[in-house]
Amino acid sequence: MAERKLIRIHRKKRNVIFQMRIAGLAFRNGHLLVHRATHERIWTIPGGRAEIGETSVDTLVREMDEELGVQATVGRLLWSVENFFHYEGADFHEYGLYYLMEIPDSFPFHPRDIVHRIQDGKNELEFKWVPATSAALRALDIPPYFLAEDIEALPETPRHLVWRDGDLD
Repeated sequence: MAERKLIRIHRKKRNVIFQMRIAGLAFRNGHLLVHRATHERIWTIPGGRAEIGETSVDTLVREMDEELGVQATVGRLLWSVENFFHYEGADFHEYGLYYLMEIPDSFPFHPRDIVHRIQDGKNELEFKWVPATSAALRALDIPPYFLAEDIEALPETPRHLVWRDGDLD
């Protein structure tokens, strides 16, 4: 396997990390697909870090193949986000691109249960569908937190945000 070249800079002296993350919002039956590492309390939108030389769409397709075992169809860009937060003792500056995406109907759906688990490096990831409502996302604790406010009225054209979530530890 070729060496991965993730877009990530870690300034260890100040414990500051810059990274580029691509995520996809998949909807089914009024629900949104979310995931988390099983050792964490927070849930996120599925996706992953971009690699040098890889388009953002290619990143999302690759990540969904690796994590879900499906071929995702990437739709329109919803948000580009300069996201600032503190996590696991580090200050992050993350540039994120959030797309609409479709995943095949063959991927399982259940309105309450975990529908998929996978070992991703040292982390076990779990996926589930949650109601695509502001109240459900606020209750579940899904950063970046603008998602809960905007989930019921997705932008028609790409929207750029600068977002500061603070401490996620």
